[in-house]
Amino acid sequence: MSGRWEELVSAALVGTDRRPYDGDLLGDAAVEVVRLRAGQSAPEQEPRALTPAPEEEREVVGAAAAERLARILGGEHPRVLPEWLAAAAAAGRRVPPQALPELLDKGARDRSIRAHLGVLAGRRGRWLAGLNPSWAYLLEEPTGEIWELGSQGDRRAYLGELRGKDPEAARVLLEQAWEKETPDDRARFLPLLDEGLSMADEPFLESALDDRRREVRQVAADLLTRLPDSRLAARMADRAARCLRVEGTTLVVEPPAACDRAMERDGIRARPPRGTGERAWWLQQVVSRAPLREWSTALLSSKIPEWAREVRSGWVRAAVLQRDPEWARALFAWDPLADLLAVLPPVDQDEVAADFVRRHGVDGQMIMVLGGAATPWRQGLAQAVLSKIRQVAVTQPWNLSELSAMAGERIDPALHFLAEGVGEVPGLLRFRADMMKELR
Repeated sequence: MSGRWEELVSAALVGTDRRPYDGDLLGDAAVEVVRLRAGQSAPEQEPRALTPAPEEEREVVGAAAAERLARILGGEHPRVLPEWLAAAAAAGRRVPPQALPELLDKGARDRSIRAHLGVLAGRRGRWLAGLNPSWAYLLEEPTGEIWELGSQGDRRAYLGELRGKDPEAARVLLEQAWEKETPDDRARFLPLLDEGLSMADEPFLESALDDRRREVRQVAADLLTRLPDSRLAARMADRAARCLRVEGTTLVVEPPAACDRAMERDGIRARPPRGTGERAWWLQQVVSRAPLREWSTALLSSKIPEWAREVRSGWVRAAVLQRDPEWARALFAWDPLADLLAVLPPVDQDEVAADFVRRHGVDGQMIMVLGGAATPWRQGLAQAVLSKIRQVAVTQPWNLSELSAMAGERIDPALHFLAEGVGEVPGLLRFRADMMKELR
């Protein structure tokens, strides 16, 4: 690459942070960076200057944090990148401009890191995203603008923040804009009502069951399922009562004979997945949407001569949808699932997950269950996992790579002293502890 092209790329990545501002040079640089990302050779003629990137509003992270980000992007503990990004965004900072191309490329491949990029990339990042179609996703991520003027991501973030502060005001704002929103936006905005959900939202959600978009109807039904006093819950309770009947210590089950329009409006999907019978599918969904207060967890030990798997699967889904800790704990003992663990309060998650780790061998199920435990892991769960690693390291050291990685990534870094002597775990915990200090 010629000296001129090297100068352009340097300008695009560093710009006004390290050199006198040159609008033409920075505009040319944007074209060059996009061209390089496309694998094109340098054009014979000089590129045309563009409108320069706007001045930044947020301060860039400190030198130590920037150096650590470069190390992470370079392959040192790459799985902690989302944690670094979240901490930097919480600190109100932005990433160093020279890290932008690689971060934007990663965001194009991995949606899970996009949540904070709209803010962290700053104005220069959004300016570059407007020049490269593969980075255009950034323009839909939150940037801090307000409801009326922001991007889709901004409006979603604004509504979510307002919902946390004033649930009533957020719902009214959404109701007022509802008819003007696109079906896609309605499907993205409605889940935000999950925060602060109450019976005050019930009339609006009931009306959303008639929306043209299936995803909107499904979200509305899921939210109404969380309200045991909603009209939908009452209809589901009535349907479930016709399907399940207790006779002594036996639960007699009779699945729905058909799925009518009223059931579909309430979130029951008529077409089953491949390999599942229609009546079994309808039964499972009816049970999952009926209020759990209609039953007792004692029914889990009842004899169910027929349709037992569908009924219990429906109760699992109900516990997750309705976020019922009592049912989630009881069902976890029957079927240890990460989704059930996530329903429990963090302290209970720690206790239940630690007990599971002590009793269970290291396998894929353990990894999946631990994925549902709130982070950072507290001392009880940390000690159980570290003890399991020490135990298995003697007989099956080849079976510990993922569990050790999770321990290093999810244990509270302040507990690094507990992990001394456990392979690379303490080093990763200290790496994360230093990382958080640099971003404070």
